[in-house]
Amino acid sequence: MTSQMTSSSSPTGETGPASSTSSPGPAGAQDRRRLKRPALAALASLTVVAAVAGAAPGAGAAPAAKPGTPQIKLIAASNSVTLTRSEWMGGVSLQLGTYLSVDNAPLELQVTRKSYKDPVVVKQFLRDGKTTKTKTLPKGVVDDFSGLKGFLEMSIKNAAGEEVLKSENTFCPNNASGRIRPDAPDLNHYPQSCSTNPWTLGSVWGIEKGWATNTTQFDYENGVDLPAGEYTAQVGVAKKYRDLFGIPDDRPTIKVTVREEPAGEDGGEGGVGLAPSKSSSSAHHGGGHGGAHGGHDAQSAPAGQPAPDNHHYGPRGADAPTPPELSFALQDRGLANHLGDGKGHTDGSRIAPALQAAPKRPTGKAGAPANTPKPDLRSLPAWDIAITDGEDGDAPGKDYLAFSANVWNAGPAPLVVDGFRKPGANLMDSYQYFYDAKGKQVGYAPAGTMEWDPREGHEHWHFTDFASYRLLSPDQTKEVRSGKEAFCLANTDAIDYTVKNANWHPDNTDLSTACGSEDAINVREVLDVGSGDTYTQYRPGQSFDITDLPNGTYYIQVIANPENRLQEANHKNNIALRKVILGGTEGARTVQVPPHDLIDAK
Repeated sequence: MTSQMTSSSSPTGETGPASSTSSPGPAGAQDRRRLKRPALAALASLTVVAAVAGAAPGAGAAPAAKPGTPQIKLIAASNSVTLTRSEWMGGVSLQLGTYLSVDNAPLELQVTRKSYKDPVVVKQFLRDGKTTKTKTLPKGVVDDFSGLKGFLEMSIKNAAGEEVLKSENTFCPNNASGRIRPDAPDLNHYPQSCSTNPWTLGSVWGIEKGWATNTTQFDYENGVDLPAGEYTAQVGVAKKYRDLFGIPDDRPTIKVTVREEPAGEDGGEGGVGLAPSKSSSSAHHGGGHGGAHGGHDAQSAPAGQPAPDNHHYGPRGADAPTPPELSFALQDRGLANHLGDGKGHTDGSRIAPALQAAPKRPTGKAGAPANTPKPDLRSLPAWDIAITDGEDGDAPGKDYLAFSANVWNAGPAPLVVDGFRKPGANLMDSYQYFYDAKGKQVGYAPAGTMEWDPREGHEHWHFTDFASYRLLSPDQTKEVRSGKEAFCLANTDAIDYTVKNANWHPDNTDLSTACGSEDAINVREVLDVGSGDTYTQYRPGQSFDITDLPNGTYYIQVIANPENRLQEANHKNNIALRKVILGGTEGARTVQVPPHDLIDAK
């Protein structure tokens, strides 16, 4: 296994979150997965981890090590856990309470691809305060942006000593985390999730010095089918990663008690049921407010696994509040008790408060200095493409082509839009604001309107003319179907956190706080640098009616800023195309989606 090492006398290539003055403010950009039920009981709080992994206050410093090199260790919060078997999950979630702790220096990885024709590359950044070294990790440790694949090895044996489960699991360094000693940095400046949006271009993964990250990846939809009983679990780090990062071969053993869910329980105490997603990402406005994507064709379940739910729920497909993955540091607390920005919500469980619009409409001459930084809106090709039959509110019996689409901001400035309500009207006048390099507002421009959408599942303020969608003929010259959907802007997906001024902790990451209520007099909506907004066209009136279209090749066209009402740094990258091939017969239409370069995201 080989690696490449380069060094410099200054932090060359260093990237980080935008300063607090260059964007509307920090929050948690998340890989948002939707829930079928409220939170399950977590294994142990991070304060327990601190008690296990550290010493008494003030005595937790790590032994001397090479400057800039992280000391990494796999630890367990407890030597025993109790898991509840849930019928709706089809089993249990294996939250074993194991954490990857880091000391001496942060663990920092940058994960990038040059284009969709190029593979994903991972570099480790080693910073000792004076110099920065970069080490290119070997090929094969990643194939996407969801984490280090095959990082964690898990074995579970029953009371008779028989191995009933053996698995290799992906590890996301940006998972729920917390401090392991009191003198560690009090804030985690790294992003709080790993993106599973297929079009992600750049991610930053990291664990602060003196922090630990939970190794459990909570799959809200597919539990592990373990009957009630007693088990022993052993968890370890795969040898290639131990060699790569110098991790000792510690393999914590945890006693596991699996119990049946008590009759009448609905997934946890005091929780609020949210709509589930068909898959993860950036779980994402119909596709993931955070990236959730819908299913394609009905699938049969593997033996011993629950039957899949083929109904599409997406970020935009179901506009419910979409938190990031729930904290694994919670103790029997329902989701409803854990919304908001309380102290200590550094575990990826927070939902940011609504942004505040300017107190009044801008006055004076519209415009901004010539060299003022502006956002760069870019469209991504459609994905999550499927045939539906109108069950979600369109005309039943017809054939529809549904899909997910994303528009993201490549910077270098955030897109900030305020809406001000006309008295007694269901419209707001919208204004785009501009900021200099220090974050000072230096101008504004009119930018269309926001409208109140009273439809069930929406019920918030939509910014008009942000994006439009068209189905084009085989030669791409004729528009055969169109769909334009106003919607609320939210930072659902981390598309490229390595671009200049990328904000690793954007605000307004969910619709419940970003979009305003019916009685609002003004609203602020933001698309921050590095983030995108996924909207899944599965809701009524959003997908393409293809009932009378002949079979053949078509192209889904996604257009950002179609009326050019928003000022941008570049208007030449606002259109993206995705090829689709329609087949089948009426009532049984099919769609084939060829790969887009290396991206085979149907």
